[in-house]
Amino acid sequence: MKVPFLGDTLEYMRSPVDWARDRYDRFGPVSTVPMFAVRMTVALGPDATEEVLLNRDKAFSNGGGWERFIGPFFHRGLLLLDFDEHLHHRRIMQQAFLPARLGAYRERMTPAVARELASWPVSARFEAYPAVREMIFNLTSEVLTGSGLGAEADEVNRLFEACLRASTGAVRFRFPGLSWSRGLAARRRLETIFGAWVAERRAAGGPADNLLSMLCAAATDDGDRFTAQDVVNHMILLLLAARDTSTIALSTIMYYLARHPEWQQRCREDGSALELVRKEALRLAPPLPHLVRRVVRPTSVLGHPLAVGSYVQTIPQFNHHMHELWTNPMAFDPMRFSEERAEDKVHRYAWLPFGGGVHKCIGMHFAGMVVDAVMRELLERFEWSVEAGYEIPWNRRGLPFPADGLPVRLTSRHRSHGIAPAH
Repeated sequence: MKVPFLGDTLEYMRSPVDWARDRYDRFGPVSTVPMFAVRMTVALGPDATEEVLLNRDKAFSNGGGWERFIGPFFHRGLLLLDFDEHLHHRRIMQQAFLPARLGAYRERMTPAVARELASWPVSARFEAYPAVREMIFNLTSEVLTGSGLGAEADEVNRLFEACLRASTGAVRFRFPGLSWSRGLAARRRLETIFGAWVAERRAAGGPADNLLSMLCAAATDDGDRFTAQDVVNHMILLLLAARDTSTIALSTIMYYLARHPEWQQRCREDGSALELVRKEALRLAPPLPHLVRRVVRPTSVLGHPLAVGSYVQTIPQFNHHMHELWTNPMAFDPMRFSEERAEDKVHRYAWLPFGGGVHKCIGMHFAGMVVDAVMRELLERFEWSVEAGYEIPWNRRGLPFPADGLPVRLTSRHRSHGIAPAH
C-alpha cells in the first residue's frame, strides 16, 4: 500500500532500476508521479535526460530542484547555484582542478595512501566501506585543505552525517531532538569551523597549492573574489562530495573485484584494466543515481509540457541499465567499455556517472585520480574476497551505501603488508 504523502518514494528507493523500468514500459520516457512529497515528472532514458541536463532554454533550475532536499544544509554550494552566477563561481573554482593542479594533488596523495592502508588489519571479516570512507575523508581533506583537519576531523565527519540524515528525513521542520533540528545545528557548527579556517588562511597568505587556499585567493580578470561565506559554502559541499562519491566508487569496485577475482588479478597485471573496471563500477552503481531540477519557465521534455514550479527527476542509474543501450546490462562486464565494443558511445547520455550539461561534476577528474591512486596501492598490498553468493545490500536513503559495511576477507600479498612495497 502506498503512503499518500510519499507516493512512489518507497517503491523507488527499494529498487530504483526496476521501478524506472516499469514506468518507462508503461508510460514512456516522460511521466508524472507523486513521490518525495511532490508531483515529480520523471524523465527517463537518454533522450529525455539530454533535454533536461542540456537545459538549452534555461528552464530548469538545479538549485531550485536540490533546495527542497539538501538546501538548508548545503545552501550556496556550487550544486545549488544556477545560470550566470553558477558559471561565475564555476570559472573561479575550475582553477583548482586544472591538470597541473591534479598532478600536484597526486604527488601529495601517493604517500598518504600508503600511510592510510598500512593501518588496515588483515582480517577474516573486514568491513571495507567504513574503512574506505575514513581513508577517503583523510586523504581528500588533506589534499584539498593543504594540511588536513587535525583534531576537528572526527567532529566534521559527525556534522556531515547529521546534515545528511536530516536532508533525507521525512519530518522536515524544527523541533528539539528531531534530525531536522540536529542537521541545522550541525550546519551552523560547520560554518563556524570552516569560517575559522578561511580567516586563518587569508590572514596567513602563502601559496595557493590546495583548494582552500586557492578559493581564498582566487580572483577573476575583473578582480572579483569570493567572499569568506562563499568559500565556506563551497568547501562544505566539496569536501562532503569528495568523501562520499569517491567512497561509493571505491567500495563498488572492491565489491565487484571480490566477486570476480580474475579481474582483480588482471588489474594488477594491466593498468588499463583498472580504468575499464572503474567505468563499469560507475555504470552499475553511480554515486549520484538521480538528479533533480525545478522548472522556472514554461518548457517541455520530448513534447510533454511542464509548468513553472514543477519538479523534474532524471535517473542516470536507469540509463546505465537499459537493455536498449547495453548488452546484458545487469552483468559485470568491463569489456563493454573497450575500444572494440564502446557501448558507452551509443548515446552521449547512456553513461553519465558525473551528470551532464553545465552542472557536470567539476571534480570528476579529481575523483578519478583519487580512486586510481587508492586502487593501485590496494591491489599491490592486498587480496580480498566475499562469501560465495554474497550480494551487496544497498541502503538507498540518500546516497547509496552498503548497509552491512561490505564485509570482505582481507589478506596480505606481502609478509610485511604494513610496509609499502617497492615499485
